[in-house]
Amino acid sequence: MPDPAEARRHQAKMAKKKTARDKILAAKTEERGLVIVHTGKGKGKSTAAWGMALRAIGHGMRVGVVQFVKGKWDTGERAVLERFGEHCVIEAHGEGFSWESQDLERDREAARRAWNAALAMMADPGFALIVLDEINIALRYGQLELETVLHGLEARSEGQHVVLTGRNAPDALIEAADLVTEMTLVKHPFRSGVKAQAGIEF
Repeated sequence: MPDPAEARRHQAKMAKKKTARDKILAAKTEERGLVIVHTGKGKGKSTAAWGMALRAIGHGMRVGVVQFVKGKWDTGERAVLERFGEHCVIEAHGEGFSWESQDLERDREAARRAWNAALAMMADPGFALIVLDEINIALRYGQLELETVLHGLEARSEGQHVVLTGRNAPDALIEAADLVTEMTLVKHPFRSGVKAQAGIEF
């Protein structure tokens, strides 16, 4: 049985905490579309964005996904989200990592196609959430102009949330974003010789 004095102390502490939290929440009244960046060297940037896509679909929202790198890959997340039909539109324009193609103009053309798909989604107010998967890679390798992307984000339909993923997000993008999460690498099996595995990496 719990100690009555301890239970009372806990109840008082939680009541005080609830009062403080309620006061904070009452002051948060603004609702608007957000620019969200997932970056860093750790695993989980795209995974978190796909999770947000599922959450949005669960609320009856229409989601768009544009893949800037992984378009060729047969991924589990795409297999699931494609089952939602028009609730989730996926445009896969990536041709793999730059070190695989080794063709700058080909990579730029793929990035341009992906960006045009992104612009079309951002111009459509029917999309509530748009994921620009691995766009930071395209920015880092000069396949897209940062100013072009920032302008596109500013001109998007009112109320849209846009998630941009990939390591090495540019400082100007981080500055423009409303929410930035940096995934930190602590330990990864790849460094111990374990290959990428279905259901974990893709």
